[in-house]
Amino acid sequence: MKLRNLALAGAVAVTGTGVWAECAFENEIEVKMLSAGFEAWKAVADAMAECGNFEAELDQEFRTKQPAAFAASPSLYHLGGVSNGTITPLLNEGTIRPLDDLVAEYGQDLSPNQLIRIDGKIMAIAMMVNTQHLQYRADILKDLGLEVPQTWDEVMAAAEKIQEAGVVDYPLGATLKSGWNLAQDFVNMFYGYGGSFVDDSNNPTINNEAGINALETMKAMTPYLDPEYLVSDSTYVQQQFQQGKIAMANLWASRAAAADIEGESQVVGLVETAAAPLATADGPPATTIWWDGIVVAANISDEEAVAAFKLIVEGLDEEMVSANNEAAIWLVPGYEPGRFATGAIETLSAQPSPPAYPSTTAMGLMHTALGNGISDYLTGAKDAETALADIEAAYITSAKEAGLITE
Repeated sequence: MKLRNLALAGAVAVTGTGVWAECAFENEIEVKMLSAGFEAWKAVADAMAECGNFEAELDQEFRTKQPAAFAASPSLYHLGGVSNGTITPLLNEGTIRPLDDLVAEYGQDLSPNQLIRIDGKIMAIAMMVNTQHLQYRADILKDLGLEVPQTWDEVMAAAEKIQEAGVVDYPLGATLKSGWNLAQDFVNMFYGYGGSFVDDSNNPTINNEAGINALETMKAMTPYLDPEYLVSDSTYVQQQFQQGKIAMANLWASRAAAADIEGESQVVGLVETAAAPLATADGPPATTIWWDGIVVAANISDEEAVAAFKLIVEGLDEEMVSANNEAAIWLVPGYEPGRFATGAIETLSAQPSPPAYPSTTAMGLMHTALGNGISDYLTGAKDAETALADIEAAYITSAKEAGLITE
């Protein structure tokens, strides 16, 4: 399998036009996919492209583009890369199709844990499990006599020592870009402090001790970050590692292997991973569990759906995994956990374990409100209680409009 060296940021196109020598079949129907752009998606897209007549748009802003694109008739894409945090809008709008019939006819090589069932129907084919874990420069910690941090208090203490030593530009990196990324970091920390986002009536429950602790911990990171942290997303932090600018970050497991890409990384062999840090000594790692997978659009012909599904199977085969074993914690048969899976596996097996990110409409609205409101606290425009109260108010407005809150 030949892999292309694709750019790490922005939207990237992967196209296959008849080059199908290493594919199990010749694809004669045009198929398009919109997904995220990290290394695992690039590997899957390349495997699909070998079959011909395939085009992938790998874009870190995919989650904002998919709902309208899939609602078009016909859909602008046949396949979509999703996670348990981004599938909800497509489910709510009915723009993706059940896959039971296609799995029965063409999915014999898929493993049972790849079949994502929602309300009894197979709605997605999972390819990997993902979580944020601690990624760190092992050489720096060793040189300074520092143990690998296990709690966020220990992360801050280590960051202070690293800053005093002046061995990197910034001790920490963080995915605090305003919007989705910033909200996700709060979600991680809030769960780490034992928080719950809504009650049984979908009313918000974040303006409390857990919410304040989460915000205060996030702000405590900022003296150790690049001052432009509000534009820092996963690609930004990945590149900070590759360029030797940072020593530690709680980063997606799917990004870890990029530290060892020859020709792109200046720190090959120096980065290791560990479990996501704890917010409290007896709590779970302050992160969430995610799966990433593929859905098939509803607003396409059955013939196109068959072609698209067959490309899913081809993209998620053992050959792809063997060539890209370190790019993800694959759910595909043939995966062998490597050194960059250490932190994620430790995170996933922790007791108590981190929660799975909830695929609910309420959480989607909460995530948006958080992403829009947290920066006011980090920049000093509001105190913690005011920021959380305003976030709750924004959520309530959206929840009422969506019919989640009727009082």
